[in-house]
Amino acid sequence: MRAFFAVDLPDDFVEPLDGIQEELSGADGLEFTDPAQAHVTLKFLGKVPEDEVEEVLEAGSRAVERADVEPFDCTVGGLGVFPSTDYITVVWTGVDGGAVQLSRLHETLEAETTDLGYAPEEHEFTPHVTLGRMNDARGKELVQDVIRDRNPEVGTFEVEAVQLKESTLTSEGPEYETVERFEL
Repeated sequence: MRAFFAVDLPDDFVEPLDGIQEELSGADGLEFTDPAQAHVTLKFLGKVPEDEVEEVLEAGSRAVERADVEPFDCTVGGLGVFPSTDYITVVWTGVDGGAVQLSRLHETLEAETTDLGYAPEEHEFTPHVTLGRMNDARGKELVQDVIRDRNPEVGTFEVEAVQLKESTLTSEGPEYETVERFEL
């Protein structure tokens, strides 16, 4: 299975996320993610062979325990891009409140899964919610304008758990299913 660890956003964030995407809807080359599946990825694993799923579940449990993070408030808002405004591949809304706790969870998940042989991240962890991916630069100027001029607030929610998610790629985009939930 293709898998990752994440924190899911609540259902009441769908409307504000959809509103941000609407502001960006004129950007040619920008393909949106489904706001109903919004999440903050803590660690992408990629392909997990069936005979390794149990080890990954145990690593997730150890990581959440080692992080020693109690349930916390997470505030989502603002806009940004990866890797830069000159060359946009991902458009996202960020995390302000709760970034320290999410980073701690990321670090322990990274350590536990790297010990199992999964590749370490090649870039610094930036907690975010992906809004869309740029397939080409046709709509870059609109994205730059919206990012410069807007600082939307999505909302605040309580993070109570980390999920191991299975990602199934379909012609309509990825579909995510929770495999296991690790309570904080």
